[in-house]
Amino acid sequence: MTAVVFVHGTGVREPAFSALVGRVTAGLAAQRAGLDVVPYDWGAAHGATLAVGGASLPPRSGTTRGPGGGPAGVDPGDETTAAWAVLYDDPYAELASAAAASGPAAERPPGTVPPQQRIRAQLTALAARGDAPGAEVGPGLARAATDLAAHPLLGPAADALDPADLAVLAARSLTARLIADALDADSPLVPVGVTRDAVTDRIAEALGAPPRGSERGLRSYLLRSAGAVAARAVVRRRRALTEAAHPAAGDILRYLSRGTAFRDGLRALVAGLEPPVAVVGHSLGGIIALDTLISAPLPQVGLLVTAGSQGPFLYESGSLPSLEHPAPLPPHVPAWLNLYDPRDLLGYLGAELFPGRVTDVPVDSGQPFPAAHSAYWTNPAVYRHIVDHLP
Repeated sequence: MTAVVFVHGTGVREPAFSALVGRVTAGLAAQRAGLDVVPYDWGAAHGATLAVGGASLPPRSGTTRGPGGGPAGVDPGDETTAAWAVLYDDPYAELASAAAASGPAAERPPGTVPPQQRIRAQLTALAARGDAPGAEVGPGLARAATDLAAHPLLGPAADALDPADLAVLAARSLTARLIADALDADSPLVPVGVTRDAVTDRIAEALGAPPRGSERGLRSYLLRSAGAVAARAVVRRRRALTEAAHPAAGDILRYLSRGTAFRDGLRALVAGLEPPVAVVGHSLGGIIALDTLISAPLPQVGLLVTAGSQGPFLYESGSLPSLEHPAPLPPHVPAWLNLYDPRDLLGYLGAELFPGRVTDVPVDSGQPFPAAHSAYWTNPAVYRHIVDHLP
């Protein structure tokens, strides 16, 4: 009977571990009867824990307190910050919301300058000033203003909004574009909110908005409403995010600093099995499996399967504990099937790094990242590929 040792990924603990093993067992059984699935629960034995109950975690924030001390709602500061996060992801998000609210164009008196013509002229004039008005945020203002002036949604948004509101919306779009570009470039220097807001005010005034005062603030309801939705979602998920994130990140750090126990546990488990054996690892589990098989021969193992694994990336970047680039994969490492979802940003390729030793196979879950990273074990194609390669 072929034994399939399953090595889970980061952050998996009971009861999720048992549910995951059950799903993997059922998925393999649907493709081939008689397989013996042997789980390696390294998370329980060696995974990260918060030894002092989370004393290192900053206190939670994000909700205001009511008169009786209970939560009264979302902190306005978090609301605004969450709304900017929406714009960093899509600098034209507010523009789209405004355009969607636009009705049929109204007739205007003869000689009246159409709103879209006015804002386009102002954006063109702003672009002519170069990047200087947004220099504290980053380069690219002239290009961003030119792109916004040509955007097809600018006209409908101009019909829907007061010119002052439109100027503020356009300014936020331009500032968000500059910061989004900095984030895309992995810049180590991103401005604080005060600087961002000052640049936005300067650009808004250049586009015809009155100076910021008590009458202005967030003039458009669009950013406010987007921020409220985003902030409420973050507040609802903050506890879950905190509790889920610390073991996941901690598991990686703990393995990279104290990985011997992880590998020894897997080696002892495999040593007690009769061949043929396949070792299947997800994410960090794939790294543990790869490192274990590189470190010393395990003759029982005829196949290594990794899914959504960072092992190839760690090797190429010089961070894989057991093998440093450009050393080749040792001959005793078995055939290696590497499954990756093209949308999984944590899945990497090994065939070019280890020619003739790794078979990279794409599997499409139809999910975006990060969901794609957790969708391998509900994808029947994954089990078909594993069974097709079993010794």
